[in-house]
Amino acid sequence: MKVSLNWVKEFTSVDLSTDELIKLATERLGGIESHDDIGAHYAGIVVAKVISCVKHPNADKLSLCKVDDGGAVKDVARDESGYVQVVCGAPNVKEGLLVAWIPPKAIVPASYGEKELFVLEARDLRGELSNGMLASPRELGLSDDHEGILEIAEDVKPGTEFKTLFGLDDVVIEIENKMFTHRPDCFGQLGIAREIAGIQHQQFTSPDWYLGSNIETKTSEVIKGLGVTVEDPKLCPRYMAVAIDNIQIGPSPQWLQGYLKRVGVRPINNVVDITNYMMLLTAQPLHAFDFDKVAKDGNAQIIVRRPKDGERMTLLDGKEIQPHKDATLICTPDGPIALGGVMGGGNSEVDEGTTRVVLECATFDMYNIRRTSMAHGIFTDAVTRFTKGQPAAQLPAVLAQTVKMFEELTGGTAAGEVVDANSDTESNKPVSLTATFINERLGSSLKVDEITSLLANVEFAVEAKGDELVVTAPFWRTDIEIAEDVVEEVGRLNGFDTLPVTLPTRSIAPVTPDAARELKQTVRDVLAAAGANEVLTYSFIHGDLLKKVGQKPEDSYAIRNALSPDLQYYRQTLTPNLLDLVHANHKAGFEEFALFEIGKSHNKVHGTDDEDLPGELNMIALTYSHSTSSEAAYYRARCYLDHLAAQFGFTLEYSAIDPGTDFPVTKPFDLGRSALVTIKEADVFLGIVGEYTAAARKNLKLPAASAGFEIGTDHLMEALKKQSGSQYQPLSKYPSSSQDLTLQVPVDTAYGALSAVLQDVLSTQEYRAELTPLSVFQKDGEATKNISFRLTLTSLGHTLTTDEVTAVVERLVAAASKSSGAKQV
Repeated sequence: MKVSLNWVKEFTSVDLSTDELIKLATERLGGIESHDDIGAHYAGIVVAKVISCVKHPNADKLSLCKVDDGGAVKDVARDESGYVQVVCGAPNVKEGLLVAWIPPKAIVPASYGEKELFVLEARDLRGELSNGMLASPRELGLSDDHEGILEIAEDVKPGTEFKTLFGLDDVVIEIENKMFTHRPDCFGQLGIAREIAGIQHQQFTSPDWYLGSNIETKTSEVIKGLGVTVEDPKLCPRYMAVAIDNIQIGPSPQWLQGYLKRVGVRPINNVVDITNYMMLLTAQPLHAFDFDKVAKDGNAQIIVRRPKDGERMTLLDGKEIQPHKDATLICTPDGPIALGGVMGGGNSEVDEGTTRVVLECATFDMYNIRRTSMAHGIFTDAVTRFTKGQPAAQLPAVLAQTVKMFEELTGGTAAGEVVDANSDTESNKPVSLTATFINERLGSSLKVDEITSLLANVEFAVEAKGDELVVTAPFWRTDIEIAEDVVEEVGRLNGFDTLPVTLPTRSIAPVTPDAARELKQTVRDVLAAAGANEVLTYSFIHGDLLKKVGQKPEDSYAIRNALSPDLQYYRQTLTPNLLDLVHANHKAGFEEFALFEIGKSHNKVHGTDDEDLPGELNMIALTYSHSTSSEAAYYRARCYLDHLAAQFGFTLEYSAIDPGTDFPVTKPFDLGRSALVTIKEADVFLGIVGEYTAAARKNLKLPAASAGFEIGTDHLMEALKKQSGSQYQPLSKYPSSSQDLTLQVPVDTAYGALSAVLQDVLSTQEYRAELTPLSVFQKDGEATKNISFRLTLTSLGHTLTTDEVTAVVERLVAAASKSSGAKQV
């Protein structure tokens, strides 16, 4: 956002130097990105009067001029009368003309911003000395006009510094746009002027025209009617329009072009320049349609609506588009004439033959304009302002002042009625608070009259009664809604840098550790120590990945403004993200590895929370993969899970999964080769462990030896809360005894069932016991299979004898034989 200090000074005084103002504005208004001393671009350039003008003796298209600069420029060759000779090729140069003379050693203003500055010098042109040049508007950086030299109509004396004309003795400050995201008024020079007054603690008063809306209209023989229909007021809360007859298209006056050029807008013609000037002044974009191109038989009917299927249009820049389905179109009965709030249409453009226009002044839904702009990749000055939410209340005043400028600069007159399709009649509501409330939050000691003055300076209405305040923001301050907004405004205007600087008081007592955070860190440490690698993936996921693992995209929450096409949905579980990394790591040369992630997921099956927001699932997922192994990876994944549970003092129980189970977390797993996991001591369901479906392995190019688990962090936390007392057990001073046990069982005996029987026996022993699975072996065609375990026993009181260990093994074999007909081999 470029701000002209000269423009600002038309509405308020600035009692600070440029550096002081920049410092103050940075502290209380917004970040200053840069500033440019425009006046320095015109150093040395003066107004001169052409005393004589004759044909160059050696060139048909050149003139030999004598100019009077009042003796202002030193060190330049002069004749006996004190005049300076300049050779000029402009067709409009003539005797008596006031011109801009760029003398030798001065820089041509238009060269600022180029790679090299163009410094003039006295030089010979076809045998005659030329001291500098008489400049055109383009060479002066005022416009693109290079047809002739600038003719100065103002009554000024020769020798006057040129920069004092047209407001060129100016400083332009560029403020970061992001600072004003919530302040639509600050995208206009008038709004910035108000803020500069406020931060200087000066009273600001908006110009009379900004608070009025009178437009005098006349009848027209050509313009017979103008109507506006807004089909959806949500898209366009207010649309005002008026027809203007008998305009004459031409260049804008130099003062108007100067305003535009200084803040980076290219002058085009008087009609376009007036609408741009008013936009830059008030932050309210306007648009002018050629009346004869949008009207039939003298009647213009404007319709604001959404696009129809297959509808296309051509914009002012010549680009043909098919507006996206929710765009706002400005139309006639015959079709679109503008992409509302973004850009006008080529079929309604004002050109040199235009004699009457429809002047539009409207507000649009800022979110709709942003979506339209993003969808079509169109970012205009109008878009920048409409996406901040311009207030509908300022439209009448802006339209009235624009009509006045049309009358003055184009010769046109308003014809017919002013049309106002208005559905937005809400005004800002009063906010009640106290001076104590403000001071407590700012740490200040401001008095009621000081607070009132700060707010009144920027045209807030304040009613004070004792310590109580009732504050009503002006219509352009749509960001003031609650008491805290007023507190922020008072602090900013007074200066946050003026607040007392005190260190916050805090207790030196140690902070109570966060149980959930400590749990996650423990899980992280345990799995990493076991050889697994932690990864961190996006919470967003592509719909194709969901389908590859068997999950339904419709069970995911879709993201409207996705960061990229690959991140369309919230993930339902963590496992798909991990599986998507497996093939790439194998391809990179890693034969065997385990990946895990601790994170959040969301899915529609889980539902919403108490605030009707997508419910969060805190999960822990791990996947193990071996590119060449032929063993059952299920046991590898389970080993990681058992190891993790053991660190928390838990024993896990595994149960078969009903083939009809249908949850997002189970979708990637082969239910016939997976198990549900429960924490035995707390009777808390934990999650699932198993191998992946054949479809998932095929779609993601996983090796056969791939398995994993996904468990709930909250479930693990619940189980920890149910633990009674300390789980600490001292280490035994005596050695442990280990013995391998292989049981031959019928082929239909489930490992989990057999393991559960053995664990029940061990739970009744006086020794510490650990039963670790070793292998499951079955020959093709055999009716039995062998399941091997390693039994480790430890006594706290003595070294176990062979007989004691054998007795435990015999009890295990007896229990297994009774439950499944097993026999020891």
